[in-house]
Amino acid sequence: MNIAIWIISFLAIAGVIIRPFKITEAIYVVVGAALLLISQLIKPGQAWAGVVKGLDVYLFLIGMMLLAETAREEKLFDWLAAHATVMAKGSANRLFLLIYLVGVVVTTFLSNDAAAVVLTPAVAVAVKAAKVEKPLPYLLICAFIANAASFVLPISNPANLVIYGTHMPPLMHWLGQYGLPSVCAIVVTYFALHFTQRNCFKTKLETNINIPELSQGGKTALIGIVATAIVLLIASALGIQLGLPTAITGVITSTIVIIRSKKNPLVVFKGVSWAVLPLVAGLFVIVEALNQTGLIQHLTAILNHGISQSITNTVWIGAGAIAVVCNLMNNLPAGLIAGNVINIAHAPEIVKSAVLIGVDLGPNLSITGSLATILWLVALRREGQTISAWAFLKLGSIVMTLALIATLASLWV
Repeated sequence: MNIAIWIISFLAIAGVIIRPFKITEAIYVVVGAALLLISQLIKPGQAWAGVVKGLDVYLFLIGMMLLAETAREEKLFDWLAAHATVMAKGSANRLFLLIYLVGVVVTTFLSNDAAAVVLTPAVAVAVKAAKVEKPLPYLLICAFIANAASFVLPISNPANLVIYGTHMPPLMHWLGQYGLPSVCAIVVTYFALHFTQRNCFKTKLETNINIPELSQGGKTALIGIVATAIVLLIASALGIQLGLPTAITGVITSTIVIIRSKKNPLVVFKGVSWAVLPLVAGLFVIVEALNQTGLIQHLTAILNHGISQSITNTVWIGAGAIAVVCNLMNNLPAGLIAGNVINIAHAPEIVKSAVLIGVDLGPNLSITGSLATILWLVALRREGQTISAWAFLKLGSIVMTLALIATLASLWV
């Protein structure tokens, strides 16, 4: 029974990673979850319990995706991209830095998934306006910063909600704990990514950029984004789960914009990547099935043994291991498993921090490490750009490794 669960789970996750026949990633996970049910390897009640565990994440994603698609439809990000391109003043290096800084802000206040969804088309517009010959280095920012800046705030990554669950630290405690590590992750990722792409920044860019007029709907979307960020910060400070506030602000903003712009709501709804929801739900079911194999208990025993031997070694080995595992099975299920383990083991704070950093930053190794990177791939395809899994892995092995080492080292400062 345990072997069958592992085989089905492995094949489902492999389908997400390899994506044979170019079929959307959600299909493989949903089919895997269905096979577990049909084979009676997991009971319907247990599968439903797994799906329910992701409720806060689903609500969070719905709100963010609606907000992002509404803003994209109203050309808000095209407007921002045009301003960034003008500020670059023909310098490729300056444009790279500006896009990176915007990515930090968007990830911090609107989550890494929002950064992947909304920043990618905006950057594509910016580099097209600047007549950049090789746009991919700028588009890579959207993927890497989405993970590198994803633990600045609790709201910066749905995986944070999964790991801590109902034990989310207060906002000020979070900032004290993850402030310096976040700075290290963001700075090291920038320099590593810039260095690897340095040959693409030698040409001058177009400086005669037309800045489009921001529509009334675009202004409303901008207000909605700012309001959402404020609401989520308040909710985080009060210890309120973030999914429902995000969904409410996203729906309200989209509704107001659609009514004021007199647009067909289907235009916005069709643009949202709804397949992400069954993908996440399927992953939660797979994790629930894996829990039946005794995985949580086994990993808890390993963690407790490691902590009793050396907390320092546990920090480095644990973070490194979870960073790699995230790329084998995606960071949401990996984060769910890790969250269960560290809470059962009553792990020290520094070990919890290391695990969260591994879950958030580790996915920069491969194209399927996090939901944000998968969303980025979807957005990338819409812009007519592609990158192979091998090319991303070669780049990620440098950028992620350097950032992870520096970030973990900062835990002792």
